[in-house]
Amino acid sequence: MTLDTIRNRPAGYAFLIEQYGLSALPNWHTSSVSPTGTLRSIVQDWRVESVYPQPYWPGDATGDHLEFALKYDGVNLGLLSALFEVVPTDETAAWISSKPTGKYARRIWFLYEFLTGRELPLSNLSKGNYIELLEPDRYYTVTPGRRVQRQRIIDNLLGGRKFCPIVRRTDKLAAMEGVDLRKRCEEVVTSYPPELLRRALSYLYNKETKSSFEIEHIKPSASRAEKFIGLLEMAEGRDFCEKHLLIDVQNRIVDPRFRNTDYRTNQNFVGQTFSHQRQLVHYACPKPDDLPELMEGLLKAHQTMTQGAVPASIHAAAVSYGFVLMHPFEDGNGRIHRFLIHNILFLRGVIPKGLMFPVSAAMLKNRARYDHSLEAFSKPLMRLVEYDLDDLGEMTVPGETGRLYRYIDMTAQAEALYDFIMLTIERELVEELDFLVSYDKTRQAIQEIVDMPDRLIDLFIQLCLQNNGRLSAKKRESHFDFLTDDELAGMEHAVRQGYVGE
Repeated sequence: MTLDTIRNRPAGYAFLIEQYGLSALPNWHTSSVSPTGTLRSIVQDWRVESVYPQPYWPGDATGDHLEFALKYDGVNLGLLSALFEVVPTDETAAWISSKPTGKYARRIWFLYEFLTGRELPLSNLSKGNYIELLEPDRYYTVTPGRRVQRQRIIDNLLGGRKFCPIVRRTDKLAAMEGVDLRKRCEEVVTSYPPELLRRALSYLYNKETKSSFEIEHIKPSASRAEKFIGLLEMAEGRDFCEKHLLIDVQNRIVDPRFRNTDYRTNQNFVGQTFSHQRQLVHYACPKPDDLPELMEGLLKAHQTMTQGAVPASIHAAAVSYGFVLMHPFEDGNGRIHRFLIHNILFLRGVIPKGLMFPVSAAMLKNRARYDHSLEAFSKPLMRLVEYDLDDLGEMTVPGETGRLYRYIDMTAQAEALYDFIMLTIERELVEELDFLVSYDKTRQAIQEIVDMPDRLIDLFIQLCLQNNGRLSAKKRESHFDFLTDDELAGMEHAVRQGYVGE
């Protein structure tokens, strides 16, 4: 009895990784074939492991497992890019020639030339129907796509060779398409008076600014906060996904000493310092030499998705997370990443004009979910990237790593952003508007007890809310010693009544 008859054999990408010793980010789906049993799958986090019965074994050739991979494991551009650099060209060409009109052979042919930039020694197809490269029922694609006569393929990828995200059409994301986000926003705000909405806008900008800085454990000065608010106010006015505009955005929101005039030229990383000469590295950013091409590809993908009718939240996830994973600047990358979410959602018409919603507040309140969305890429990446840190904490990445950042499966990030958008509309926006309604009611009730200046009313409400609806003896003595006991009791009662449940 041979070993292959008593154990599961890797198939698809798993076979190719083992056969060629590939170093690449793991695929979301792993396959093997068992000599006994039926099809079974194990789902853990965003990973699926499937065991297929013996009749599924595709054969022993590289092409057989490539076809199996596209059929069952999905399209993984990073793995395919690594494979095509080591598999013999004549072997790939011979396998494609053996089934010249097969849809998987044609897709593999196109992907080989797309990813490597090299043509296989094959003649252009002269007949046959055009087929879509990515199956729209399995992936988010651009429409109508680009017709490529050579393989009679419709290239409907979200990006190009320099940067191309993949987003799978999971059940969760497919269900998202049934929700009209703009309509849901409008349904929420129409239950509030227009005057309150106008006033709420400044509160929402402040909340988004505070939350975006707080995610990075930064307490901005008043001037820095105002600059970021000014930037958010510009988000609905134009498309900021151009190099010179991104540099301008970075210059607006960081300390003047850390402004960039171009993409960074140093190797940076995200980590924690525990003590002298002890660093925990969470994420190694792309090498500076790779950045210009990666960023060019990211901005081109943005244009492709804008013109290709990709759902707005998928578009925003791919570009904003792509940006923060590139980390193109010395400082400010996280805040620009969250700014780009607003910018793209405004451009795509999700956020009604004259409104904004504080998505960073939803991220801050659900920090573990936000971190998990970043770690879905960073954790597997860090198992592949070799680096050195010197005594000054400066990083060196010796190997070739550009392709690891070039082709990212962003399904996990798209699902997370959809969660944050829905939490923002259904919870953060409603809470902020309800707070203002309560404030107006409380303010009026207090004025009926003591007709104080607005400044003192605001301070009284603020101090009571910080102390479970009561004014502390110390604060009364320092700010409100003119109140009688009955007036104080009545005003405290007004605050508690106005903010039931706060």
